[in-house]
Amino acid sequence: MDINSTTSKDKLFRRIWGMLPALFLVLIIIVIVAMFSRIKGESERIKAEKLAAFNKERPPVNVVVLDIIPMLIRDRLNLPSQVEPWVELKILAEVSGKVIKLSADEGAYVRKGDIIAVLDSQDYENELASIRSEYDLARKNLSRSKDLFEEELIAKAILDKEQSIVDSLSASMKNAELRLQRCTINAPISGIINRLDAKEGLNLNVQDPIAVILDISRVKISAGIPESDVDEIRKLTQFDVTIDALGSKTVKGQKIFLSKSPESFAHLYKLEIEVQNPDSAILPGMFGRVSIVKKEVKDSVSVPLYSVISRGNEQFVFVEKDGKAHVRMVETGILEGWRIQISRGLKRGDRVVVVGHRSLDEGQKINVVRSISDPEDLFK
Repeated sequence: MDINSTTSKDKLFRRIWGMLPALFLVLIIIVIVAMFSRIKGESERIKAEKLAAFNKERPPVNVVVLDIIPMLIRDRLNLPSQVEPWVELKILAEVSGKVIKLSADEGAYVRKGDIIAVLDSQDYENELASIRSEYDLARKNLSRSKDLFEEELIAKAILDKEQSIVDSLSASMKNAELRLQRCTINAPISGIINRLDAKEGLNLNVQDPIAVILDISRVKISAGIPESDVDEIRKLTQFDVTIDALGSKTVKGQKIFLSKSPESFAHLYKLEIEVQNPDSAILPGMFGRVSIVKKEVKDSVSVPLYSVISRGNEQFVFVEKDGKAHVRMVETGILEGWRIQISRGLKRGDRVVVVGHRSLDEGQKINVVRSISDPEDLFK
């Protein structure tokens, strides 16, 4: 017998014998994996059978469905605002004196130039008469001095002094005329007298208040814009404004100003909108809301917000098909009021369950009691 051949067989036998534990372990693992796979498959089968049996036993759920028809949806901002007068002008006394006549009442409309009040002007008339008399005398003296100067009977300095006196009295006379004119107080603008401080018999000093006139033939609507929306707002020029006090009346407005720096601790930028107010129905101090359309999608699929179910990071709706409810995963976009855009997952013609969806499961039978094409129909 060949000794080398025997030795090789022994080595092979020992090698195979040494590998047996590892082979046995691999075999056990394969058996365990196969058993778990079978158990899992059997468990899922049983679960599916139970669910099918459960759904079979459950009666159909009554639901309302929305037939998807693409429609316009807008990305809106709805911000609180306040009405301000176009002009608020405070009239102050420019001369002192007693009020002897009032020619307007609070709340009355006045035109530019209309008389509001008249002050006692007797002192100013006397002052003007005195200065005018001195002025006339000075002119005569100047005329005589000119004749004497031409005859070389007086020096040029005397003539210059006479001319200076005339010029000074001329300026004083103009000031006296101006003070006399200011005894009659006229409206500097057209508008409504919002407050009348002057009263007949009241002695006024310079800078005392007489009246406040408001120009509200057009008004300013003031709103605060969040920092995150400033870039979008600066591109817009037209806005809708709803006035709460006028039965939620909506008017059109034009942007006139957007501040370059925030005007409050809330970091809001002031937006001013011009609104025409020919009937003066919109009054300063009224509150309203500015509707700002940042973006429009004309043919958008949208559903009521409450019909979208969120679980974790996923969102889905139930759609009706062949009398059963089916889960449809969706992605959302613009929110306008209670409507939300479905950017992915639905298409025209889909029937979305909008009432009764909270109690549904996949594949459950449903009974459609009402079908609508417009979400607004839910409230009719």
